[in-house]
Amino acid sequence: MSAAESTYVSTLGKGDSLHQQVLASFPLCDITEEDLTQNAQFCKLLATLAQHVDQSGLTVPLKTELEKAEQKLQSQRRYWLRSEGIHKALQEMTQDHCIRKHHATVPPDQNMFYETMEKCLLVAQCIRQLDPSSTTNQDQPSVLGLTPQQMMELMPLEKNIQRMKQSLPRELEKHLKTKCLSLLCYYQPEWENESEGLKNSKLSHLSAQMGNEKKRAESLKESSRENSVLLQRQTQLYLSEQIKCIQLLQSLILDHRLRILTDLDRKKLDYFEGKCELVLQRIKTEMVEIQLDTYKVDTISAHTKMREKLSSDLKASQVEKHSVELKLASFEMLGKDFEALAEEYCRLRQEIEMNTWALKEFTQCKNK
Repeated sequence: MSAAESTYVSTLGKGDSLHQQVLASFPLCDITEEDLTQNAQFCKLLATLAQHVDQSGLTVPLKTELEKAEQKLQSQRRYWLRSEGIHKALQEMTQDHCIRKHHATVPPDQNMFYETMEKCLLVAQCIRQLDPSSTTNQDQPSVLGLTPQQMMELMPLEKNIQRMKQSLPRELEKHLKTKCLSLLCYYQPEWENESEGLKNSKLSHLSAQMGNEKKRAESLKESSRENSVLLQRQTQLYLSEQIKCIQLLQSLILDHRLRILTDLDRKKLDYFEGKCELVLQRIKTEMVEIQLDTYKVDTISAHTKMREKLSSDLKASQVEKHSVELKLASFEMLGKDFEALAEEYCRLRQEIEMNTWALKEFTQCKNK
């Protein structure tokens, strides 16, 4: 970078001021202030380049040449448009004359005027098609072997042409005035019922009004373009900010999720600990119930064994009693020996009663 360019960059400003000036110098570039901040050397390069090119990217000499070429083009375009407009107006005049002939009687002089003008237009159009321009090959074959000189022989009589030329400005002015009034009524429909003089007065200002409308439309178009560029830049900035916000939101969601998961895991741990305690308590309760059931089974088994033993003792006592009774019956006739047998009988009876009482008590205890 030369000393002059360095001086120019230093005079532009620093920081945000320099960034804003660079962005204003290159409105068509898809760059943001953040890009310039992250690339300081690139920002200085654009600042230096801004003194050699305009906002469209053209250099000053090229811009000058382009403006001259555009001016020349506009001049030629105006000339062509003027000639083409007159030609179209003449064609419209001949078409209107053909329509009027079918709906009303046309004076002979007007009929001669329009026929002469139509024939001249046709011959001129044919000559234009036959006469090659300077950009085409001069040796190319002509259409149907005709030449412009042969087409000139089809022109009307010279006196008719002179008469047509004398009346042409007046008739052309009348036709153009009619079209202008139609345009005026189309542009401002409320003027359609105005007087002829007021219409002519309004018509004199129509060109300036249309020019102002055109400038206003171009200004609106330029403003729309600038707003579109600004909107695009703001949209990019908005999207970048949206991306940052989304990333921040994702990080917050992740942190919140991790914290929630930690609390959830702690609650799950407490839940499982409580559940394990309940299961252990239930297991202990079931073990106590099993022990009680085992004790009851053992007790019932012991009682059953005792009952069986008492039953067997009772049966044995009853058998013994029956045997003693038989003996007592057989020994009643013995006399004195009967007392010994009676005592033995009493002893046995008491023993039977005792066994019966014990069996009854055992049965009642078991039922309880």
